[in-house]
Amino acid sequence: MKREEDSELWDLLGKAAEPPVSPLFARNVVRRIRQEPTWRDRLSGWLRPGRLIPVAGVAVAVIAASMALHHPAPDQDSGDDPPDVVANIDPQDYDVVVDLDDLLASEDDNVWTESESLSL
Repeated sequence: MKREEDSELWDLLGKAAEPPVSPLFARNVVRRIRQEPTWRDRLSGWLRPGRLIPVAGVAVAVIAASMALHHPAPDQDSGDDPPDVVANIDPQDYDVVVDLDDLLASEDDNVWTESESLSL
């Protein structure tokens, strides 16, 4: 803001009394700065047993819960049971699967014999 914009305000500010500055102002400022905790003070505050033990306990509980959720215990009852896909196949389909396996095996043999005859 320029003085020309609001001369009345500047006149009032010029008449206002300045607050007294203590002769020990600089010393008080430096003392307050020195009293602020450093990063070492903050770290040592976190490493006190009164705060470290509960924090470590919560961390262990969170890790154990995440391991339990991501790695569930295997079912002991389903050890000998076939998978659901195999269990749902009809007996009629077994003949088709066997025929398909034979067809694929003969096709593989044909590929090898054709490539050998072409290279000779």
